[in-house]
Amino acid sequence: MSALQLVQRTMMVTGTCLLGAAAVALVDRSLSSRHALDAFDRAQAARPSDVDTAALAAGESADLTLWSEKRIRDYRASLTIEKRLPMGVLGIGKLRLRVPIFEGTDDLVLNRGLGWIEGTARPGESGNVGIAGHRDGFFRGLKDIAVGDTMELETLGKRATYVVDEIEIVTPEQVEVLRPRAAPAITLVTCYPFYFIGDAPQRFIVHATLRRDVIASGTH
Repeated sequence: MSALQLVQRTMMVTGTCLLGAAAVALVDRSLSSRHALDAFDRAQAARPSDVDTAALAAGESADLTLWSEKRIRDYRASLTIEKRLPMGVLGIGKLRLRVPIFEGTDDLVLNRGLGWIEGTARPGESGNVGIAGHRDGFFRGLKDIAVGDTMELETLGKRATYVVDEIEIVTPEQVEVLRPRAAPAITLVTCYPFYFIGDAPQRFIVHATLRRDVIASGTH
């Protein structure tokens, strides 16, 4: 085998491996997102109504001595669910998008859903909730979003509607876009331009302000 043939064969094998890895990543993204949404919806529908929210937040160190057996079971079941559930779910009807939100913004998280940006308000809290996503993944459709469009943020027991009021393109250093705003808000962040090859030099920012905040019925 000549040196040229060897190089060609090596490149072919490498290309095949890369295509296989890409296919596996796409399947993992789709399945992981779907499983997370299913788990969230089941927890939303079966959310224990008699578990003390403050005690739940306190963790297993809460004093359970005076609790009923059922109350303790529900409490511990909720703790288990919370650990494996997404923090929330973002839905944008215009884009036919409904995606789980996980804590962190590393590649593993952003391959499986959207990532909550540490240091911003957590989903379900008042403040500016920062959410990141890949421009060539779940946030590809953001290129078609416009001022006036609505989105929904679901957390366990609550569904909040936000309205897009500003879209801007900034540099990665302009982190002030994540600062608290005058009213509770969501800020979506992805790379820009959307079809740029390589590391995109800018960030596409979508700001949306809370329109209404309601208690979820427990089912969709």
